[in-house]
Amino acid sequence: MRVVFLGPPGAGKGTQAARLTSKRGIPHISTGEILRTAIQRQTPTGLEAQGYMDKGEFVPFEIVLRLVRDRLQEADAAEGWLLDGFPRNLEQGSAFEQLLAEMGQSLDHAIFFDVADEEVVRRLGGRRVCETCGDTFHLEFSPPPVEGTCGKGDCRIIQRSDDSEEAIRNRLRVYSEETDPLVEHYRSSGSLQTIDASGAIEGIESEVDRICGSGP
Repeated sequence: MRVVFLGPPGAGKGTQAARLTSKRGIPHISTGEILRTAIQRQTPTGLEAQGYMDKGEFVPFEIVLRLVRDRLQEADAAEGWLLDGFPRNLEQGSAFEQLLAEMGQSLDHAIFFDVADEEVVRRLGGRRVCETCGDTFHLEFSPPPVEGTCGKGDCRIIQRSDDSEEAIRNRLRVYSEETDPLVEHYRSSGSLQTIDASGAIEGIESEVDRICGSGP
């Protein structure tokens, strides 16, 4: 099973990816994870990427694509994989399709987690973090035990700047501009499956299972 998860921040992709990969025994792959691993292992591509990061520059897509290729060739990905957050735009999607063709693989499903902007703002805007110990809470779903503190001492609960409504809406705008053309590309090719991601976690999980079938 070879699957790509698409959807805005706060759509629940990470939660569903963890559940699906645990059941199917395939790796959950994100570009952030493979980049950190390559740098930690000091691989040639990882060292090349680190050179850009040390200068405060973005890692070029060509290097990211090589990291993806290397990761998909590892033993644990032989029976399938789940990519989360990659590809991100139409240009990356085209390059990824070419890479898969060169590897003799094909994408089974691109699953789009569709959720309204207002729901994303509700989910992400309610998130709070302890300034001292780093514990994470949500004002609606998992509030701190004591208002304004995590209860572990002289701690203070804060809202991160990237969780403000303005920042969330800007992230959603950037995401839409980048990813909408990719979603339409997968839709026109017949590989896109859309899930209403506004419901309960268990219901969304059932939809993912229905799309992906019962086998690996």
